[in-house]
Amino acid sequence: MNTHPLPSTSPEHGEMHHPSDLPAPSDPHRAPYAVRTPGEGSRGDPLAQLVRPGSIHSALYTDETIFKLELERIFHGGWLYIGHESEIAEPGEYRRRQMGRQPVILVRGQDGQVRVLLNRCRHRGAMVCEQDAGKDKVFRCWYHGWTYANTGELISVSGPEGYGASFALSEHSLTPAARVEQYRGFVFASLNGSVPPVIDFLGGAAKIIDLLIDAAPGGVLSVRAGSNRTTYKGNWKQVGMDGYHPMYVHASVLSTWERHAESGEGLGATHSDNPFGFDSISETRDFGHGHTMLDFRKHRLKHTGKFRAILEKTNGGKEYIEALYAEHEADWADMLIAMAGDPHLGVFPNLQLINNQIRIINPISVDETEVIMFPVLFENASREINALRLRQHESFYGPAGSGSTDDAEIFERVQLGLNASVEPWIDISRGMEREWIDSDGSIVGHITDEVPQRGQMRQWLAMMSPPDAVSEGAH
Repeated sequence: MNTHPLPSTSPEHGEMHHPSDLPAPSDPHRAPYAVRTPGEGSRGDPLAQLVRPGSIHSALYTDETIFKLELERIFHGGWLYIGHESEIAEPGEYRRRQMGRQPVILVRGQDGQVRVLLNRCRHRGAMVCEQDAGKDKVFRCWYHGWTYANTGELISVSGPEGYGASFALSEHSLTPAARVEQYRGFVFASLNGSVPPVIDFLGGAAKIIDLLIDAAPGGVLSVRAGSNRTTYKGNWKQVGMDGYHPMYVHASVLSTWERHAESGEGLGATHSDNPFGFDSISETRDFGHGHTMLDFRKHRLKHTGKFRAILEKTNGGKEYIEALYAEHEADWADMLIAMAGDPHLGVFPNLQLINNQIRIINPISVDETEVIMFPVLFENASREINALRLRQHESFYGPAGSGSTDDAEIFERVQLGLNASVEPWIDISRGMEREWIDSDGSIVGHITDEVPQRGQMRQWLAMMSPPDAVSEGAH
């Protein structure tokens, strides 16, 4: 039986603190709760001049030099989500992925080990894996025929007589990522060997990932239902956890949910009522290290009976519910059913778990971003339950969905506006005067508050600036 103590979700259930009252969180990436006001001890760091309490300079979204530093210090210097172990369930299966500008291969070798290898021949630099997904025992460079085992070792070169006695195959293996670790099947990698353990990096966000994993009977996820991707002309940091925009950007979608919630086909089946209203009990949450959440737990528990009824009418639904209560404590099973496998969590900088999908964010340039969405199914649930999850995903996030196109459009409009150089500061102060600290150390605000934006910017500055340019004192 698994049990998860639920965090206090209001000041009444835990001692209220102001963020500046608490010590900084543990130090995977020097993530502070706050940064200095420009000119107050920033020791000349120019990046610190671009982040103020409650506002940031638009250069963070438009400057090419800053973008190149982000690739070096964030995407090439910290942990990134690469993929899920179910994508490479069998030896030889692989997926082609990106780590910033570095092409990599997520592969399960013939020895069963999961690896992340740079997709670059050690001869003249050509990619050795060109398909997005597949299964093979070897990777062969099409340029000159060098051949690698799926464990990374160079096993043959063409015309070996052309190399001297000092040439050793063992010294020319595909380059592995410096660190590869998993959290319950989620594979993370870093090109920086000095990063802390991934569990420390995840911190409080780990138990929120459990909302997805534990919603699958036996904790077995299947990320093998394909993917869809979109590219928008905007900066990667725009793909944040924002609970303020749905009432405007997705107004027509919200009204449709209300009219057709009983069908079970759309996301309205889980988003009963409006979870984004100014009178909503939904919250935003910052776990530190840039990991943030749109926290619908209180809202979903209030409406859980409606979704439970949809499940019970679905073939295999009663068995699914019984399995969750058999595997978990009743309170946690109640939560799992209410949340329907939707953590609505952002893991800085490139992972989001939203509704029925895993989402990877790939920065292409300062003003172009790729987002890849992977529907998540439950291996031990019925075909009908998984079909329901797919239809819900497609209704909002699929290529013909009602919501993702709204987001891409508004991101592009924002990027155009950010190019204006007159009065370049943008405001992220909503809710600063009412946010509070929960008993688990997370910062909490109303669902429309910009707690996630401030949390992500704190982590951004912590990773981008020299260590002595970051302060733990000011809000």
